[in-house]
Amino acid sequence: MERKSAGHFDQELLNLFDQYVHGGLDRRGFLDRAGKFAVGGTTAVMLLDALNPRFAEAQQVAPDDKRLSAERVDYPSPQGYGTMRGYLVRPAGAAGKLPAIVVVHENRGLNPHIEDVARRLALDNFMAFAPDALHPLGGYPGDEDKARELFPKLDRAKTQEDFVAAAAFVRGRPDSTGQVGVVGFCFGGMIANLLATRDPELRAALPFYGGQPDLSDVAKIKAALLIHYASNDERINAGWPAYEAALKEHKIRYEMHMYPNTQHGFNNDTTPRYDEAAAKLAWDRTVAFFKKHLAG
Repeated sequence: MERKSAGHFDQELLNLFDQYVHGGLDRRGFLDRAGKFAVGGTTAVMLLDALNPRFAEAQQVAPDDKRLSAERVDYPSPQGYGTMRGYLVRPAGAAGKLPAIVVVHENRGLNPHIEDVARRLALDNFMAFAPDALHPLGGYPGDEDKARELFPKLDRAKTQEDFVAAAAFVRGRPDSTGQVGVVGFCFGGMIANLLATRDPELRAALPFYGGQPDLSDVAKIKAALLIHYASNDERINAGWPAYEAALKEHKIRYEMHMYPNTQHGFNNDTTPRYDEAAAKLAWDRTVAFFKKHLAG
């Protein structure tokens, strides 16, 4: 099926897909409920295929791009799963130390899209480090459905510690300036918010459509925040008013942008939920924010 934009799909169907992606529906449940949208020779399976990611088509920076140096790196996480692994990308032949950005994936582990995002950041002269939360279970399995099934098997508390440890790891590397930020998407957005409350040395946190942190922890935030939300994302947006009130109460530095007529996942250019204009604006803001707070 030809790749279509979100506007080609009924909002109810997009909401069903959001439930499916986040564990509220299994595959059979999605297909059963999506059946009423399967018209004109289209089947529910075809609809699911049209909504699922297409990594190769969206790739912006090739894994073997000669401008970059990329490797798989193990790092210690004593309070988490012990030893973790991530994808570390730097500009090839970079002279001197670089500011570092932890890149946190969605709830499917370190898939090709997030690796591509890390490479994009490295081309802007950052050290990008993308841990794989699924490493204790064998790593990203190469299949989104299998990854989605694995994710709930993780110990949530240990996984959170794994990302706290990732920030400490890149901060302490000899090729790092020690200036560290985090960007995350969906589950990763929640982790970005969490890291802001857990890491007093974090310089910048940029959650994309991420769940808010425990409001009792907001006062601990030292990082500057740039928060991105999709307008058609009731599940996530419901937590924003209370979060904003807490940020204001504790005088935390933040910017929030709500992108009109966008879906949860609008920055992910592998699916029809991608909104090119909103994603470009959000990404330009993201890179500029990191340059200001990490490299400035």
